[in-house]
Amino acid sequence: MDRRDFLRTTAAGGSTLGVAGCLGLVDSTPNVTLSEPDRDFKSKDVPYPAWGEKIPAASVPAPLENRDVKLRGVNKPSLMTFFYSVCNTVCPVLISTLRNIQTHALNNGYGDKVAFLPITFDPGRDNAARLRQYAKEMNIDYDVGNWHFLRPKSKQRAKRLIQNQYGVQFVRDGEMNGKYMFTHSAMILLVNSDGYVERAYRTRSPNAEKIIADLKKLR
Repeated sequence: MDRRDFLRTTAAGGSTLGVAGCLGLVDSTPNVTLSEPDRDFKSKDVPYPAWGEKIPAASVPAPLENRDVKLRGVNKPSLMTFFYSVCNTVCPVLISTLRNIQTHALNNGYGDKVAFLPITFDPGRDNAARLRQYAKEMNIDYDVGNWHFLRPKSKQRAKRLIQNQYGVQFVRDGEMNGKYMFTHSAMILLVNSDGYVERAYRTRSPNAEKIIADLKKLR
């Protein structure tokens, strides 16, 4: 069992789905622009890609565009999050936060300098038709070309990518009358144009203005 698998295992027994450690690591890296955030742990001690670490390599289908997106090949600052479209708790907050940042980018002339990459962990329901409808429900401007809904090819692939590689935990709740929900952790990643994490916002109430300010330093 490697370090990240161990941390995920220990986190599963606690009251939250996120974990943090406090082992040593160098305080700077040439791969990022933003300084190390004020925190009581180091990037290597957590199960998700954190400050200064390169995001896991993956190519994920973008069903509304009939192509695959290489997560390390975006070549511009990007904001990633993990969601499912029928969620009525934290997912609308995460998607709305990214939508508000998209609006700010379009209104302030940098819409082509940032990419938005929400990845669903519910590929069974979040097909192309559903994601197209969800974009309308959330008032996302899909036509400008900087927003890409990503959908792993299967439930197994979603688990391997999102949970095992990106450290976002999600557990399917019991099914009733064919309907089900997920209990899951919340995270937005700010990734630079070289694929390194500048910030991991691990909160259910992300601050769009803070993210915009951080993003500005990368443009």
